[in-house]
Amino acid sequence: MQPPHGRAAARLRGMESTLAAPSPRIWVDADACPAVIRDILYRAAERTRIEVILVANRWLQTPSSRFIRAMQVAGGPDVADDAIAERVAAGDLVVTQDIPLAARVLARGAAALDPRGVPFSPDSIAQRLSIRDFMAELRGAGVQTGGPPSLHARDRQAFAARLDQWLARQR
Repeated sequence: MQPPHGRAAARLRGMESTLAAPSPRIWVDADACPAVIRDILYRAAERTRIEVILVANRWLQTPSSRFIRAMQVAGGPDVADDAIAERVAAGDLVVTQDIPLAARVLARGAAALDPRGVPFSPDSIAQRLSIRDFMAELRGAGVQTGGPPSLHARDRQAFAARLDQWLARQR
């Protein structure tokens, strides 16, 4: 039997492209993502041609690029998190500081990375949720727990290195 040619071959090629797995995306919980981390993501999107989608409950100015887009959602608690969790696919990467969002996306087969370059994993997420809940209880009791330390150059380097590792696995 000979392979199809002409219109039949063109139809098959079109079907193959729709059957191919979609490219992974990088979703960003942008309401709390530092600008320096967003800049790293913008450069990575251009370099690797992987789509970066920033989700926030406010308007975000992004560079003009076919690989970078912003999604503005309504204000309110967890609205951006819900938008990401509903749209993320297995194989995607989510950049977030939000531990409950990280747990949700890990459950959907996506990877999660915080802006300091620390990956969330199925092995560590339960412990991180417990610590988060404990700290919330302390704050509720009036204990001053302080916020996260400021982002340092080593944090930016760690984030860029982990991002590069994830991007290399996508090739």
